[in-house]
Amino acid sequence: MFDQLRIYIKETLKEFANKPNRKLRVFDFDDTLVKTKSLIRVTSGSGEKFELTSGEYAVYKPNAGDQFDYSDFDKLINPKEIRWTGKILKSIVSAGSEVVILTARGAQEPVKQFLEEAGIPPVEVIALGSSDPQKKVDYIDARIQKDSLTLVEFFDDSPKNVAAVKALSYKHPQVKIISRHIVYKAEDN
Repeated sequence: MFDQLRIYIKETLKEFANKPNRKLRVFDFDDTLVKTKSLIRVTSGSGEKFELTSGEYAVYKPNAGDQFDYSDFDKLINPKEIRWTGKILKSIVSAGSEVVILTARGAQEPVKQFLEEAGIPPVEVIALGSSDPQKKVDYIDARIQKDSLTLVEFFDDSPKNVAAVKALSYKHPQVKIISRHIVYKAEDN
């Protein structure tokens, strides 16, 4: 019986040692990797109309009755790479780490085209079609469970998204979750 236990422990340790240390890096797109002229058009409950950049929208607190038009985000309008986060992305991809671009945009093709033109090797692009932070949390949570991730590093300009992903560490204490708030300043480019 002792020999069987020893064999079991040895095989279990061997199996554990052969499991990869699973890491995933997740980048937001707008105002994290790229600045665009895309705007969110808002019509308030009282009928007032105004526009928000994606950076302004990231910190905007919606009011009851607000209606949003995200149609600018079906395409890229005058995209400019945010160089310092672009360098981080390129170095992570070059090192062979798994990277996902997780965007609130509804279309992934413009994002893929931009990445290709910027010389970034192909990475998976997930277009959620929603700015709800819970959508990003749900995607990352599912990946943690499906792929037995040990580390998730998340880059996003939205404080709401950063906080929501960081809270996943309570659900998955065995996973190191690093949630980075990206703040873009024009002088950074």
